[in-house]
Amino acid sequence: MSADKKSLGFDSVCIHGGHKAESNRAHLTPIYATSTYTFDSAEQAIAVFKNEEPGYIYGRFGNPTINEAEEKIALLEAYGLQDNNGAPLKLKAILHASGMAAITTMLLSNLKAGDKIITHQSLYGGTQEMIDKILPNLGIEVIIVDFHELNNVASVLNTEKGIKMMYIETPANPTLQCVDMAALVKLGKQHGLIICADNTFATPYLQQPFKYGVDFVMHSTTKFLNGHGTAVGGILIGSDLEKMNGIVTKTHRLLGGNSNAFEAFLLNNGLRTFSIRMERHCSNAEKVAAFLEAHPAVERVNYLGLASHPDHATAMKQMKHAGAMLSFELKGGFDAGVKFIDKLKLCISAVSLGTCDTLISHPASTTHVGVKREDRIKFGITDGLIRMSVGIETVDDIIDDLSQALQS
Repeated sequence: MSADKKSLGFDSVCIHGGHKAESNRAHLTPIYATSTYTFDSAEQAIAVFKNEEPGYIYGRFGNPTINEAEEKIALLEAYGLQDNNGAPLKLKAILHASGMAAITTMLLSNLKAGDKIITHQSLYGGTQEMIDKILPNLGIEVIIVDFHELNNVASVLNTEKGIKMMYIETPANPTLQCVDMAALVKLGKQHGLIICADNTFATPYLQQPFKYGVDFVMHSTTKFLNGHGTAVGGILIGSDLEKMNGIVTKTHRLLGGNSNAFEAFLLNNGLRTFSIRMERHCSNAEKVAAFLEAHPAVERVNYLGLASHPDHATAMKQMKHAGAMLSFELKGGFDAGVKFIDKLKLCISAVSLGTCDTLISHPASTTHVGVKREDRIKFGITDGLIRMSVGIETVDDIIDDLSQALQS
């Protein structure tokens, strides 16, 4: 495909973005199952190691299958955006073995002992445990503030010394809290902060954080980007190309959290249907949310597409659609949550999300079991909360399964 990928439509970038002609004329980029690469001469090896000539060195450093996924996702996150000079925005992406590996590279390439992070409530359980149990041992302090209260955020930034980074996850996992990225980035940049956003729930189909001036975006590619539950992965995307090619790449390689060719191949295949899958995910989620909101066994529904959600207006301002994720609170608490999960027949009880089939989990007994109960409750992750990733099945079948599982 010789066309300029940046001139293509979003759907076309999902299919053709990042693809380069392969020497054997394979239609799809093959799985490059090799640990190392050869050189024609010592001089060529020197040039490649010095970045004076493009080329591959070692599997942990890069791979053609991996690079296609990296370039495709970078194009999707930058789609339609411009830099400060009015030129198409250029981003660099680095594929990792998991979303947590991508987050770890981002944190350790930007922070040192004595630095502080400001972030908000209701983060993904793995991220929450990272900031509770790992970062303090490295001398990195985390300050948690309600990001809905912009005056409080500004007050903390004005009074706390040593804050270097702002970490945003919106929509948040699993409460679907949504915060105003434009306002938060503006505040953060006034204080010279590095701004990071986890865009896993929204994906670039629904939301592009670089539009608001963030520095880094992370995804668990395991989720909607892959879409089929076939491979674990994560990606870190940055707008500072010098930094991404320098300390971030060095940190990534030394930590060893690299992806591999097989899982990158599966990701590339998933991305080819990404946009059309998202259309169905979103359409189904709207109908499921409306059904749940009207059900007598449900205390409340957290879905950004419902006017009843307190962050509805913010979400509609910065997202193309409310998305495929929702959560809902059962009136019977923890026991009702466990009973509901056990009665499911079509929907799958699993802790992941973003696959073609509908996945449902009970965070209090799974993803957030390692978070202190008082903290979990404070952040809105209550005992009866159910998280739901709405799939692309026939929506009536999803609703029928929920209906029978909710019967007392």
